[in-house]
Amino acid sequence: MSIETEHKIETYFLENSGGSKLSLINYGGRITNLEVPDRNGKFGNVVLNLSDDDYLKPNPFIGALIGRYANRIANASFRLNGETFEVNKNEGKNCLHGGIGGFDAVFWDVEQLSESKVVLSYDSPHLEMGFPGNLKVKVYYELTDANELKITYRAISDMETIINLTQHSYFNLTADFNKNIEDHEVLINADSFLPISETIPTGEFRAVENNVFDFRKPKKIAAEINQNDQQLETAGGYDHCFILNKETNKELGFAASAYDPKSGRFLEVLTTEPGMQFYTGNSLDGNLKIPNQKGNYEKRSGFCFETQHFPDSPNRPDFPSVILQAGEEFSSETIYKFSVKTEESNKI
Repeated sequence: MSIETEHKIETYFLENSGGSKLSLINYGGRITNLEVPDRNGKFGNVVLNLSDDDYLKPNPFIGALIGRYANRIANASFRLNGETFEVNKNEGKNCLHGGIGGFDAVFWDVEQLSESKVVLSYDSPHLEMGFPGNLKVKVYYELTDANELKITYRAISDMETIINLTQHSYFNLTADFNKNIEDHEVLINADSFLPISETIPTGEFRAVENNVFDFRKPKKIAAEINQNDQQLETAGGYDHCFILNKETNKELGFAASAYDPKSGRFLEVLTTEPGMQFYTGNSLDGNLKIPNQKGNYEKRSGFCFETQHFPDSPNRPDFPSVILQAGEEFSSETIYKFSVKTEESNKI
């Protein structure tokens, strides 16, 4: 993969009044550091990161903005207005996260709006990665005084197109990336999920009740991730889209939470999106070095809460639509809110 030589990686910093800090780079709009306190007030970075050189090499989208289409498109093709569009294949015969040269692998223009807010801009030309329309995208990162990472997405196209944007940070609330995330307690506000065949949704909306995908009450990731379950075996762990319980797709509603009992860090996610991909870092294989710590990223060093529309929606008319009409504005918002629980408040 060649990188545009006229650009160089630049780092931008955000800080709120409570001392939490976020850093990001213009390459892929990647979040490279997010320091929030534990129950004792000690700050630690809770997102997996890489050295600059490793960001420029193939990696599993660590910290990146994802587009034009987050998640999978079956057979890397879809029909729109009677025309078939072939997009990049980068996961066997399928397209994953926009394909090769997606939003994770371009240089964004970054403008610092305040000490706690930036806007990233990228103009994606017609047929870039095979997608129709000249698409202008803006993404706002804001670190609020309430310890929220607020991400706002805006986009407009001059032609009818499809769009599905997300953020691909890997979280580890221990702030020690040599520890895996299996002891994190996760809750997902979803009564159903999308089962997959290989990596593509079958089209079924399957109830989570009485199976390993039931996170409606908090449970440790380790509780059932190694169960003899065909869906878990297919993905090597959790890598599935959950259908969030919401009144409307535009509503900013509660999606999920994660809690690390040892540090006390607690993460809540709110989103306007109808789905969330819960991914347990199954493809991390020890090949990527942890910067500023000993060791490498092993399997399940981090988890992702990727708020989005459903995988393969362009080929599934029964899924919520991902079509963006010419001249209409796409908008989406996701909030990652950090707090702490005292040991006393967490006792059952």
